[in-house]
Amino acid sequence: MTLDEFKALENTSELDRALQALAEDRKGDWDGAHDLAQAANSKDGDWVHAYLHRKEGDIGNAGYWYARAGQPRVGTEVSLESEWDEIAAALLAKQAD
Repeated sequence: MTLDEFKALENTSELDRALQALAEDRKGDWDGAHDLAQAANSKDGDWVHAYLHRKEGDIGNAGYWYARAGQPRVGTEVSLESEWDEIAAALLAKQAD
């Protein structure tokens, strides 16, 4: 699945929870996205969790989740949209393997 196909997808129930969380965030449901990221109980979910806390402005908490995910902290020089795309593309590539 391409990034554009993922962005247009309406039903994400067949995807893993980390991707479902990104889809919920794209729809504007931060709380639903947060719940799904936590429920993923994986490094991928932790990466999405980090992004979500960065998005809400909780940089300290985001840093904790980036570390748990094994991902570098993302600074303000990277837009939230760019980070979302990067995470989604990486998770979609993993699913394709």
